[in-house]
Amino acid sequence: QVQLVESGGGLVQPGGSLRLSCVASGFTFGDYAMSWVRQTPGKGLEWVASIDNRSSKTYYTDSVKGRFTVSRDNPNNMLYLQMNNLKPEDAARYYCAQDRYLVPRPRHSGQILTWDAYDSWGQGTQVSVAA
Repeated sequence: QVQLVESGGGLVQPGGSLRLSCVASGFTFGDYAMSWVRQTPGKGLEWVASIDNRSSKTYYTDSVKGRFTVSRDNPNNMLYLQMNNLKPEDAARYYCAQDRYLVPRPRHSGQILTWDAYDSWGQGTQVSVAA
């Protein structure tokens, strides 16, 4: 049974940093691309970042480029999202998600997804950005 468990969310001031983690189990982690998606009441599920199975390629929505970094540790079944220079508009619930293939399915900047966009999702971790 696939399980994805996120952690690392919290309250941070604008300009601050957080590192989100996602531990995966129940599948061969190194055989799948992974992604981060965030959800807000106003926007729905917004794609944030993706990484292929070997960390060769990473992809980001435009609004987080240069501030967020997605990475993975395959031997330890871990996915990370380092978030720097956080802005109030980054406040959301962040989910890690398992893709279906070695490489991420193509997403465009700002793409709004539905829950069937990925095969498995974690329960999410809340990020709040406020002074």
